[in-house]
Amino acid sequence: MNDRKQHVIDTARQLFIDKGFNATSIQDILHFSGISKGTFYNYFSSKNELLIALFKKIYIKLDHERNELLIAEDPANINIFIKQVEMQLRMNRANKLLFLFEEVLVSNDEELKQFFREGQIRNIQWVYNRFVDLFGESKKPYLLDCAIMFIGILLHNLKFSGMAKKRSIEKIVRYSMDRIVKMVDEVSEAGEQLLPPEVLDQWLPSYPNSSKLFKQELYHTILQLKKDILDNKDQIKYVELLDFILDELLNNKKPRKYLVESALTSLGVNKDTFEKTDFQKLSQLAASFFEQIEEKS
Repeated sequence: MNDRKQHVIDTARQLFIDKGFNATSIQDILHFSGISKGTFYNYFSSKNELLIALFKKIYIKLDHERNELLIAEDPANINIFIKQVEMQLRMNRANKLLFLFEEVLVSNDEELKQFFREGQIRNIQWVYNRFVDLFGESKKPYLLDCAIMFIGILLHNLKFSGMAKKRSIEKIVRYSMDRIVKMVDEVSEAGEQLLPPEVLDQWLPSYPNSSKLFKQELYHTILQLKKDILDNKDQIKYVELLDFILDELLNNKKPRKYLVESALTSLGVNKDTFEKTDFQKLSQLAASFFEQIEEKS
């Protein structure tokens, strides 16, 4: 993403926070970002597409930071999970995401509603996968139910604690998680299941990028490659290419193989830029990703 397009997204983000999505016009965005209408439509077909681009950027940052918290840590450590959830809630608050969600959900825009519904399901999927890390494979049949209950309990505790002027995010997350730990034991001992985890595959079609292991390997590899270029004069260019590959493989419903291959070619022009094993790992991940897509088609 070029600097100018990024500037438009950042400007729109601040306007959406200050005024709300519906109250912000394209003319407002043009005025505050200092671009022409033609330039805007060169980047985005509509205000909706701009909002989706903004949320994709936030989701990428969220996934990246959640995975960084896991590096060199035990995935079964409940304190790490609590830190991940705290970080997500602080990011939501900083960007007024819940306010924007509510604006979209009461609108009649089906494109935006569908995008946010998928975002909600992906969040449930993430919590479910982390619950498998925390509670083990033996309790897996009950963990989708528990993930949904955890999100509901957490959101209501946040809402009413805020009304009571008690705003310790860490305390609210830990309190909510303590309740869920007991629920996991209870439902697994009783053998009671409301929703089988397999429904996640119906809600979100199973592509290679939905694999938890694939995501973890990709994030870890991208992070290592970024560390390789900390002192490189072309660091910004390489980071943009790495972020593009990450976004294309994880967030695009129809990932474009030719663009990913082009980005990899650009990264590999100077062979001494990256550690050879790190770059080979990224190339292998991308290749296996597209092989699986071709096998499914």
